Amino acid sequence: MPSPVSVVMAQFEDLISVGLKHLINEDPYLELVAADVPIEQLDREISKHDPAVVVLNFGSLNSTAQVFQLHEAHPETRILVLANRPSSAECNQMLSFGATACLGKEVEGRDVINAVHLASRGMHVLPRSAATAGANGAGVPGSEILTPREADVLQLLQDGATNAQIAHELMIGIETVRTHARNIYRKLGISSRRELARLT
Repeated sequence: MPSPVSVVMAQFEDLISVGLKHLINEDPYLELVAADVPIEQLDREISKHDPAVVVLNFGSLNSTAQVFQLHEAHPETRILVLANRPSSAECNQMLSFGATACLGKEVEGRDVINAVHLASRGMHVLPRSAATAGANGAGVPGSEILTPREADVLQLLQDGATNAQIAHELMIGIETVRTHARNIYRKLGISSRRELARLT
């Protein structure tokens, strides 16, 4: 079993904080190393724990520049921003400042957990509304959230595994691997492994 993805969680409103901690602690592939961290102590906690992902509360930021500052100080740590019904502009600004993912706090719990896993692998995740609001209506890679199984297949594809190797590793049929790969490519807005290699 691979080592779990380490997560530092910023301070959130009580109900959201309880829900997030429960979701993260229930996932055997995630490890919550610090929770309810005030924004002014976040830099220190990231330095101390070196997490794969930090979950930020958009509402607690003094300015969006703090996302950029955290990204610059800790480029290896992926940043997932949770906001109250974020606009396309807000989400795209978060990504331009170095966040890997931006989601609304109203999304389902499993979507947040999937986003943590995808962010840990460097995949951008946006709410559908933000993803489809770009020029020409073009979607942004990561605009549709991958299922946990698709995320597993994606990781192996990124590692250069063949369909047969993926099937063996995940104990599924080759045709199932092909189906997952097609879904992944569609959701990422690409059409081949070669394009996937350019994304990563």
